[in-house]
Amino acid sequence: MLIKEKINQAIEIMKEKKIGCWITFVRESGILHDPMLDFLTQADVTWHSAFIVTPSGETFAIVGQMDRKTIEDFGVYTHVLSYVEGIKEHLTEAIKKIDPASIALNYSTVSEISDGLTHGMYLTMREILSEIGYADKMISAEEITSSLKARKTDNEIQRMKKAIEHTLDIYAKAASFIAPGKTEKEIAAFMIAEVEKRNLGFAWERSHCPAVFTGPATAEAHYTPTDRKVERSHVLNMDFGVKFEDYCSDIQRTYYILEEGETEAPAEVRKGFETIRTSIELARKAIKPGVQGVEIDKIAREYIVSQGYEEYPHALGHQVGRFAHDGTALLGPAWEKYAQKPFLPLEEGMVFTIEPRLRVPDRGIVTIEEMVVITKEGAEYLAEPQEELILIG
Repeated sequence: MLIKEKINQAIEIMKEKKIGCWITFVRESGILHDPMLDFLTQADVTWHSAFIVTPSGETFAIVGQMDRKTIEDFGVYTHVLSYVEGIKEHLTEAIKKIDPASIALNYSTVSEISDGLTHGMYLTMREILSEIGYADKMISAEEITSSLKARKTDNEIQRMKKAIEHTLDIYAKAASFIAPGKTEKEIAAFMIAEVEKRNLGFAWERSHCPAVFTGPATAEAHYTPTDRKVERSHVLNMDFGVKFEDYCSDIQRTYYILEEGETEAPAEVRKGFETIRTSIELARKAIKPGVQGVEIDKIAREYIVSQGYEEYPHALGHQVGRFAHDGTALLGPAWEKYAQKPFLPLEEGMVFTIEPRLRVPDRGIVTIEEMVVITKEGAEYLAEPQEELILIG
């Protein structure tokens, strides 16, 4: 079971980072779903609930009485405790038994995947811990959760590879459907039908998965397909991903729509595409454990600028997992909005996108997005990268 794998992994991370215990504190998780909860339980919980992992391997699930049987049936926790009136008694007894030097909680000012604790729940936990003298031991769980999200198990990698296979197959089918006169909406509808036929999920909101952009006058990213028609001599790009067994793909591909009589794209489009392709490969070759993401972003960014293009207005790449954007460390520049994410060291097992982009005047946006996994030696593509422009006749 994946949950057992991830809890065991969390135990090793806590030993490594010398953290006393990790508490994920939630309630009504069907409404407010903590980003880490899927690594702790397969079911939503209703009342105040605490999932506690310790470096010794002892684990606790403290839940409302009506949620107890479901949690017990998973067979994951060494202690499953339930209450009727309130969580405080069982929670304080567990904390006293563990007597941790530090208590990592699900909040963070830096990482969204570590920040599932609402302010009200934070105040509740602080009050409970204050009563037994442990409030000063509260720390953010971001060190645990960032590594737990980042270090993909073989099971997680295999699910993502399957998601990528489906994604690339649907892209291949779409290449036969795209034609001058088709609208962005029609292309998206074709791909959505393929996703539904395969009983897959969408890697992000269906309203712009896929995102389809044709020609030079587009929103470029994070926008829904429109009634704009595919025209000859324009570039078309798509951003698309599916979810297979809870794990995502996130891939972009670029096409050129041939003029009548053309057999290849014009020189400026080819140059743009080769610039993107080369920048991705330069970045991939530089990725290895211990390097900071800001260094990798700089390699791709400076190469693209050296070829006469403007900088792309975003990070080079993000982590992927149960969500399309899923992790703390980032391949990105030292910009305010990214805080410390670009300065975190890369780790073996992380899965990243690499997705630079550039504009070819009067043609459109050229971009490719590949997915790589970090190994002991470097980084490997999770599928064959796009090596050539896809030409549409």
